[in-house]
Amino acid sequence: MSSHDTRLPLSRRGFLLASTGAAAALALAPAPAHAGARRPFGRFGSPAARLTPQTLYVDARGRGDHTTVKDAVTAATGSGWTLVLAPGTYRETVAVDVTRTEATWIGASEDPRDVVIVYDNAAGTLKPGGGTYGTTGSATTTVQADGFTARWITFANDWLRADHPDITGTQAVALKVQGDRSAFHHCRFLGHQDTLYADSIALTSFARQYFSHCYAEGDVDFVFGRATAVHEHCHFRTLNRTDLAGAPYGFVFAPSTAGANPRGYLVTRSRVSSEAPDGFYKLARPWVPSSDTTARPSLVVRDTWLGPGIDAVAPYTNMSDAFPWQNQRFAEYRDTGPGARITVPENRPQLTPEQAESATREAYLGDWRPWKEAC
Repeated sequence: MSSHDTRLPLSRRGFLLASTGAAAALALAPAPAHAGARRPFGRFGSPAARLTPQTLYVDARGRGDHTTVKDAVTAATGSGWTLVLAPGTYRETVAVDVTRTEATWIGASEDPRDVVIVYDNAAGTLKPGGGTYGTTGSATTTVQADGFTARWITFANDWLRADHPDITGTQAVALKVQGDRSAFHHCRFLGHQDTLYADSIALTSFARQYFSHCYAEGDVDFVFGRATAVHEHCHFRTLNRTDLAGAPYGFVFAPSTAGANPRGYLVTRSRVSSEAPDGFYKLARPWVPSSDTTARPSLVVRDTWLGPGIDAVAPYTNMSDAFPWQNQRFAEYRDTGPGARITVPENRPQLTPEQAESATREAYLGDWRPWKEAC
């Protein structure tokens, strides 16, 4: 989906309410009845005609090598495996550990609405063995390995506050990605709080990540973490909330960039829309975690359309008054739209043209060129 596509997808809250069936609820636009019936893996081969010896096929209806993504990941030991996922809803948690490098996951229909990996743990959800999952443990999908690539897949967490009024740990991660050289093309990330956790494996690891033509939605800090992450031609959508009486409803970005890392999040040629009232969202707030009080969150938003949902007067705020946003590395450049209006200049730090020359995907990602990778 192009970042400038005017056909906004139905919000996750909306389609969850539209059906009690998980598959129908998360597929958004149901595929035609005949779609995938004869060729569930599209142009990407089949168990009888593999793309490569290291290609595995996943299909919940049993037409592949495995019926779950988790089982396919378990079978794909070592480096360089490709998983082709047939259309379907895969309700499970999945983890790709550090040993499973250079993996590629492909949504076979080439439409991310058709292939959904979803679960419903939150930070405050009780674990079977005692305790709670915490933010990291709530993730539906966790990727720690370097060199991971995903195309045309939806990563979702469908835990809802309204269903669990007794739980205060409402962070519910759809995807946590920690590996270096992690690329996501035409993917969707659906959740509410802490939807997309773009992080690194360790404080001293400067993981590079690239998101191209992706869609992410949520409310509180729904794109967050300490990775060096480039979001290009992406669409971020803020959700409405009925549990709050007034603004702010939430925050789009919450980077936690290590102080030693010169580059955090770069958002370029993208758009931010909203289903909430005008001005009810902040663009960002800095996350300085207790585990790294030397963090200096970094965010550059450039050449991006900011819709009326963003508070143009005060688009940034503090997560903690001990670490004011003004002391962090937040800046904008040539943004447009009602949410980008500069009415209070001191609240909208801008790059100079000279500084903007260093705020590019090439500068952030170095010798890695994921936008040139062919499927």
